[in-house]
Amino acid sequence: MTREPQKVVILCGGLGTRMREETEFRPKPMVEVGGRPILWHIMKMYSHHGYRDFVLALGYKGEIIVDFFESYRRRCSDYTLTLSDSPDREYFGHLDDDERHWRITFGWTGAETMTGGRLRRLRPYLQDGTFLTTYGDGVSDVNIPDVVNFHRKSGNQATLVGVKLPTTFGVLEEDGGKVTEFREKPVVDGRINGGFFVFEPSVLELLRGDDEVLEDQPLRTLVQRGQLGVYRHDGFWKCMDTVKDVKAANEIWHSGRAPWKLWR
Repeated sequence: MTREPQKVVILCGGLGTRMREETEFRPKPMVEVGGRPILWHIMKMYSHHGYRDFVLALGYKGEIIVDFFESYRRRCSDYTLTLSDSPDREYFGHLDDDERHWRITFGWTGAETMTGGRLRRLRPYLQDGTFLTTYGDGVSDVNIPDVVNFHRKSGNQATLVGVKLPTTFGVLEEDGGKVTEFREKPVVDGRINGGFFVFEPSVLELLRGDDEVLEDQPLRTLVQRGQLGVYRHDGFWKCMDTVKDVKAANEIWHSGRAPWKLWR
């Protein structure tokens, strides 16, 4: 029987080569949407649902992520600093109520390690029970507790969120040499891995080394064993894989109607 998950693993260590303009000087999860890192948006999503114990799988330029959170309180508040042998700070601003309860474990998982290898390196922190996992570049309005309940009822070792993917091109329909309809970027049939997972600790046994790609043999093995469930999500989902994606996410955010902003 699965236990209620507590920890949320966020894979933050990739090189982000497809948006080199942004990631030359910072890791991809630190690229900003609405003035805050993508990583912050992801953490706020989970935190809204009560999941506030985070394990960050660090790699490429991970020290920038560490520095951001080490100085997070000072970034968010006015404060007075008293200089002495033991400097003291008096803060006047306040953190959001949910952020006060964030617990963050920084796990150094290597600059070149693959996604499965990063999870494997975090094994000492993940063996106590069911845990959640996601990438450091995707946002959604998916209901995480519903995904967890679906996983619990299924009895599977792993569950992923399956999303529909809009095409990047318009599609035309024709009849007798004439266009009958033009659809701008329709949603195609079928689903893709949306990057939101629920895992049992037993999944960690499938990970053999730093070069293990989570989406390759480990998930294929779970499929062969009939142990990989899919939660179908038809709502909002966006992966920020390119600079164009980040620009689009910023436009959505500044419209004031960002679907993934479930918190106040």
